[in-house]
Amino acid sequence: MAEIFYIEIFLTIVFFLALYAWKNSRTLVPNWPLIGMLPMLLLNVEKIHDKCTEVFVKSRRGTFHFQGPWFSNMDMLATVDPENIHYIMTGSFQNFPKGPKFREIFDVLGDGIFNADHVSWKEQRNLARGLITHQGFHRFLAKISREKVEKGLIPVLEMVSALENRVVDLQDVFQRLTFDTTCVLVTGYDPGCLSVDFPDVPFSKALDDAEESIFMRHVLPEKVWKLQRWIGVGGERKLSEAWKVLDSVICRYIDMKREEMIKSGVNYSIDGVDLLTSYMNLGDDTKIQGLKCDDDKFLRDTILNLMIAGRDTTSSALTWFMWLVSTNPEVENKIRDELKSILPLKENEKGRIFGVEEIKNLVYLHGAICEALRLYPPVPFQHKEPLKPDILPSGHFVDPKMKVMFSLYAMGRMETIWGKDCLEFKPERWISKGGFIKHEPSYKFLAFNAGPRTCLGKEVAFAQMKAVAATLIYNYDVRVAEGHRVVPNCSIILYMKNGLKIQKLNSLSPEK
Repeated sequence: MAEIFYIEIFLTIVFFLALYAWKNSRTLVPNWPLIGMLPMLLLNVEKIHDKCTEVFVKSRRGTFHFQGPWFSNMDMLATVDPENIHYIMTGSFQNFPKGPKFREIFDVLGDGIFNADHVSWKEQRNLARGLITHQGFHRFLAKISREKVEKGLIPVLEMVSALENRVVDLQDVFQRLTFDTTCVLVTGYDPGCLSVDFPDVPFSKALDDAEESIFMRHVLPEKVWKLQRWIGVGGERKLSEAWKVLDSVICRYIDMKREEMIKSGVNYSIDGVDLLTSYMNLGDDTKIQGLKCDDDKFLRDTILNLMIAGRDTTSSALTWFMWLVSTNPEVENKIRDELKSILPLKENEKGRIFGVEEIKNLVYLHGAICEALRLYPPVPFQHKEPLKPDILPSGHFVDPKMKVMFSLYAMGRMETIWGKDCLEFKPERWISKGGFIKHEPSYKFLAFNAGPRTCLGKEVAFAQMKAVAATLIYNYDVRVAEGHRVVPNCSIILYMKNGLKIQKLNSLSPEK
């Protein structure tokens, strides 16, 4: 009798849950008792960016209140409304810092600029701006970018183009390229990740593992991933192991640099120096929240933040850009024509490498890169925490117990923002009738952030992307492997889940 009783209770619960689900089947996202909207999130985690886009399109003013399980601290207001984003990022900037929860989720980044708020953030930003915008660093950038393309990228591409039916993952090639370039720019040391041997690089893999684990912290209830961290299982174990690798490699670079500077001092050449040398040279003269700029903890956090910013965002952008260009031949031809237009008459040089300065003013190339960033932003989402209750321009209420999240990926696919052709790859979207680059407000085009936190490395990123893209498009005909499936991954950086497999990489002569 007892067994029958329990079975009846179980069937009753199932019946009412099924009835509830049926009643909510026409709602935007079913909100279940106790567990809230978490099932929708978990069932769609592999295609979360496109699912979020679908929800935003159907939401009032592109704003949606996600409710997590009871007592899970997962309630958030998600928005793609440019007015809301402008208000959060600029109009009420002081009320929407990164917040302690953001720092807890991204704890591997330490006290670096990405996690910092208030005084610490201002001090770090002012210092970084002075170093990154210095003419000496830009000369160093131009020199290193050219060297890595000439001595790293070109040999790999030539090897691939010479082998018939050789399939190569161009995303992996770009990650190796930007990892080497960023490592040299930040630390002064070249790990030699990009070579015809395609060596394993533990530091690069550790970055990937850390980013995937951080993404899962956005999906799982806080208590769940904290339990995993305490036990040491799942993504939290992977993050812990990655953290050790990152610390070990960065500490080695710091020790090498300190020993080098003791032996030979700071050798400022006409081409400038790396950022680690510049930071360490400041020493006692500059402090950030009481820490000297040659303090190991400060240097570790700074290097890691800069490495992620330089390696991941640029390689992601290049990957999506080259896929879009290779699948849109008319765009590819226009970029080639623009490149030919700046060459000296009758120049007939195979393997032409374009320098940063000679291509910085190319309008169509710039527009094509912006268009790729609009559709596939390297950082597909970000979130804030209000310090005090507030009402957004859309009329939605937020309070300190909620997160405010906006999806950059979805923003690029909203007709209300970009028009009916929002899904098309159209570089012309960025070019005015007079033939100049058209400015779009940052709260509409958020790839480089907006407001006071606008990305300091924007010009550095454009310089690197243009140099690589120009050399690749001018010298090679890139074609994606037949049947290769291109879909976004699930991470805090928008990579391709299956890489970008290239089967045909034909070397071109300038006459073609």
